[in-house]
Amino acid sequence: MSKTAELLNGAAELFPDEVVTEAHVRHLDLPGNAGRFALITLDNGHDHKKPSTFGPQSLARLDGAIDQVEREAAAGEIVGVGITGKPFVFAVGADLKGVEALKEHDQALVIGRGGHDVFSRLGALGVPTFAYYNGAAMGGGVEVGLHCTYRTASAALPAFSLPEVFLGLVPGWGGCTLLPNLIGAERAVSVIIENSLNQNRQLKGAQVYELGIADALFEGADFLEESLRWTASVLKGEIEVVRAEVDRGEAWDEAVARGKEIADGKVHGAAPAPYRALDIIAAARTGDLRQGFEAEDNALADLIMSGELRSGLYAFDLVNKRAKRPAGAPDKQLARPVGKVGVVGAGLMASQLALLFARRLEVPVVLTDIDQERIDKGVAYCHEEIDKLLLKGRVNQDKANRLKALVTGSLDKAGAFGDADFVIEAVFEEMGVKQQVFAEVEAVVPETAILATNTSSLSVSEMASKLSHPERVVGFHFFNPVAILPLLEIVRGERTDDASLATAFATAKQLKKSAVLVKDAPAFVVNRVLTRFLGEVLGSIDEGTPVDVADRALAPLGLPMSPIQLLELVGPAVAHHVSGTLHAAFPDRFEVSANLGRIVEAGKKNLYTYETGKPELDPEVATLFEVGGTVLTEEQVRTRALDAIAQEIRLMLDEGVVAEPQDVDLCLITGAGWPFHLGGVTPYLDREGVSERAAGGRFLAQGVASVPA
Repeated sequence: MSKTAELLNGAAELFPDEVVTEAHVRHLDLPGNAGRFALITLDNGHDHKKPSTFGPQSLARLDGAIDQVEREAAAGEIVGVGITGKPFVFAVGADLKGVEALKEHDQALVIGRGGHDVFSRLGALGVPTFAYYNGAAMGGGVEVGLHCTYRTASAALPAFSLPEVFLGLVPGWGGCTLLPNLIGAERAVSVIIENSLNQNRQLKGAQVYELGIADALFEGADFLEESLRWTASVLKGEIEVVRAEVDRGEAWDEAVARGKEIADGKVHGAAPAPYRALDIIAAARTGDLRQGFEAEDNALADLIMSGELRSGLYAFDLVNKRAKRPAGAPDKQLARPVGKVGVVGAGLMASQLALLFARRLEVPVVLTDIDQERIDKGVAYCHEEIDKLLLKGRVNQDKANRLKALVTGSLDKAGAFGDADFVIEAVFEEMGVKQQVFAEVEAVVPETAILATNTSSLSVSEMASKLSHPERVVGFHFFNPVAILPLLEIVRGERTDDASLATAFATAKQLKKSAVLVKDAPAFVVNRVLTRFLGEVLGSIDEGTPVDVADRALAPLGLPMSPIQLLELVGPAVAHHVSGTLHAAFPDRFEVSANLGRIVEAGKKNLYTYETGKPELDPEVATLFEVGGTVLTEEQVRTRALDAIAQEIRLMLDEGVVAEPQDVDLCLITGAGWPFHLGGVTPYLDREGVSERAAGGRFLAQGVASVPA
């Protein structure tokens, strides 16, 4: 037994739930009498859309297949070796379920070395090797192909990426070393760092070819046949593969520097993975593959044992599993069909909602408002956005025409909503206004119609309290921008019935949103956490801490924006209103900033100016501030804010606002863009000891988003 096989057999017991990917070898005669060829196909035996992954047993299967073709190559029985995947899927990398279970650094090191040992054999067979990217390829699925001599890609390839740094790892089976040596550091940084940190942006087949990762591009319908025909021509010398020369001069250093700027802009130094990847890319300039692979092994092992990686895997699981099976959602069989949607209001938020419903449900959507001018503006917004989709090639002309025809407006609620199945209001955030709107709507809609509110902080139960049928009122809280942020907080009022709730969840799924069931409590989840956190930062400013000091305090978390930037995005008036709502409910914890009130009264929408290229406090805003004499350090502000977040989450869980800490984290990731390396926030609070200090104990058991005990 080889050393690699021994390592993999030893590691297999750490991955008891591994879905084993087989590596089947078959032989065929290449076209044009080019010779006998061995083709390895990766297949995990599940349905075609189930991706193949690489755990220890899967790597061992591939290692065994390479043993076979290596013997055949040495005996002169084959002229080349290819590797491809089952229909529609190539392979998507390491088995992350097993990685989470690793407890020791040496165990993690085995995984890195095992992948390198197996994959690198493809580059040392003595005959040319070919990777045929026939379908989705990510992580190790990309890297196994990088070890081959040549690569082809399908034009139908839907997703190709090295997503590791997004999760808290590095491309550790050759990606950081081989890719820059293949396509240059600039392009490699785009794939490994930039795309990954932009929510794991995927490449299509044509882009893989344009970047120089693939040497040829073929249509999906006959991809393998064309790839084999091309392979025969390469082996016979009829086609010479010419690649662009890699610039190993200053351009390499400039690319690494650009990667660091991207990482700083996204994670602000708070997550180690992108910086470890950049270190390896920088060293890869020499072309020393052995040294590069060793650096990848060490980085992979270190990061596998890190809290950031465990948090990243936890967050990935929340977004890809829990979001698809919302806790507490009623039986979907109770849901009623939605064939027409009404939107009360025609402002920006209402117009965004109308566009989303039309695009995803493809049913008639009618906007109403208090005057025709507003309605016309709202409908025009939807039509203009659809035209933009047409220009970008996201829809064809026929689809654009149909979508625009679905969105209309009317001053007459009775005529507009008389046959609507789902009506959502997005009007001014004031209880009396919303109650009046619902009373008007209830009078004209069918008895089975759902009445939804997009309120961000008001009581859904109180809103429904004066209606004849309060059981059909449900909170349907979107986040701005509606087209981008996936979260939808679905709020069950005191009298909301199961059928209405089931319809809300079914509609959310059609809208392709991540729905979380929340209790009817002030500001629900995201706004409650953010308002408490922001309130502590503003409170420190009110007491005398300089704005720039308070604003930098949370930078070590790597949040998507600073507190003041968040305040500007939300809008001072909205933030002030929500803080007032929460102060009324919880006066002991939520203060209303007098300075923020003065900013709102003065009509200021921004606290910063950017005339010098960097954020600076607007002098007009500065004159509005009245502050005390208590000056805190960044660390003191950060401690204050984190303790407040932990305390508030504990209280929300005790009150039953959501079922579990996982729901809070899912809300913060999908509704506020909080990063994967924090796991939302509770894994970070546990890791840093904040949970025990401020909330009476850990939120998650040891081993959940952390190294097992």
